[in-house]
Amino acid sequence: MTELTEREQAVLALEARTWRTQGAKEQAVREQLGVSATRYYQLLNALLDRPEALAAQPVLVNRLRRIREARRAER
Repeated sequence: MTELTEREQAVLALEARTWRTQGAKEQAVREQLGVSATRYYQLLNALLDRPEALAAQPVLVNRLRRIREARRAER
């Protein structure tokens, strides 16, 4: 199993934070990671399927997986 890169760890850390507004989160994504919100969510989605992410942040990853599955089920 490979380890998460610094960027991947930063994505998980940003997602673990509590945000007052969506705009604040998107601004932090641009400033800290240098990517658009769309690219951030693509990276996050890919991370959720990796066992390394689950090992690093099990509570966060499992919660996000449940949310993702619930949204898919709604469609």
